[in-house]
Order: sequence, then C-alpha cells, then structure tokens
Amino acid sequence: MSDEPIRLFIVDDHDVVREGLAVMLATQPDFVVTGQAASGDCVVEALREAPVDVILMDLEMSPGMDGIQTLEALRAAGVPTPVIVFTVFDTDDRILHAVRAGARGYLLKSAPREELFAAVRVVRDGGSLLQPIVATRLLDRMSGGAGDGPADLTERELEVLQILAKGLPNKEIAGVLSIGERTVKFHVSSLLRKLDVGNRTEAVAVAVERGLISL
Repeated sequence: MSDEPIRLFIVDDHDVVREGLAVMLATQPDFVVTGQAASGDCVVEALREAPVDVILMDLEMSPGMDGIQTLEALRAAGVPTPVIVFTVFDTDDRILHAVRAGARGYLLKSAPREELFAAVRVVRDGGSLLQPIVATRLLDRMSGGAGDGPADLTERELEVLQILAKGLPNKEIAGVLSIGERTVKFHVSSLLRKLDVGNRTEAVAVAVERGLISL
C-alpha cells in the first residue's frame, strides 16, 4: 500500500453536498480532495491534466452529463481512474447500469461515513465494493435473468410511459406520480434505452405497438 495520500475527485451537482463531502473526507489523514465538478462535462479533461486515485460521483446531475454518461466517457477516453457511485438511488436499474458502465463501487448517501472511507481505500487498492443492500439488489436482479429488452420495463417506467403518451412534460409527470422531476428524467432515459428509441414519440409508438401501454 502506498504511503502517498489518496487523491479524490468529487462530482455532484449540489454545491452543499459536494462541499460537505469534501469536508468529511478531509477528516481522514490519508485522503486529499484535489478536485470537484458539478457535472461530468469537464471530468475527463480535468483528470488528464491532474490524475487522481478515486472519483466519487453522483448519478443524477443536470445540466450536463449525468453519472452513467460520465462513466461511459471515462471508459471511452481510456481514463483508468476507478469510480465510486455515491447516490440516493437504490433501484435495480440504476445499480445495474452503473456497474455495466464501469463503476467499481456503489454506495448510498445514507451509508455510514466509515463505509465510505473503507470503500475509497478498497477501490484505490484495486478492489470493488458494493454496499450490502446494493449488492443484494444487484444479485437478485441478475439471478432473475432479466435483460434490458422492452419487456423488462419496471412498473414505475410503465407508469411514466403511460403518462408520456398524454404528452405531459417531466414536471407534470412528476406531479402526477408525486416524485421528483430528476427521478422522472432518469426513468425516461431508462425506458428510451430499453425500448431502443431516440425520443419520447418513438417510445410511445413502440410501446403501443408492442402492447405495453394503451392510448
């Protein structure tokens, strides 16, 4: 194990969360936060100029690249820095997409700080770490043999899709379902990917054709 401090880069679109996390990480004598970003847009270039050991990154960020897009961009650019997803979202789809995109760790923001500290050290040393509740969800999903085909839409995604068919924007969908607008954006992105379509209109057309929803 190196005696050098573990250099960390934080990516989160909430200033208070990002700065609070930096302060918390700084309590560890072997950690040093060397960079921060509010979205994934500048992360690849920033890491080329000043490499770090571990990235801590949220999944849902706007505007700009979200966590999954940033993971994919890092992999495409050949940036080897391991990423720990640190988020509030624990749905099967998000976990699976993050792991497939290259995340080496996945922790919820409700995790005890000691678990986060341990995850940073494990990932820096070449390991992977999923919070127990996250690992359980991922194993359950994978053991079920579920793929990413259109028949694999979750109940919530089907609800969002049915409302999309009415032409409502994200804000109004959020109001109907009593969920956050950011969460709606994730569900829309997920169902577009699963249906292999490029926009909402195509999604509705494909879903109706396949009997997933009715108009």
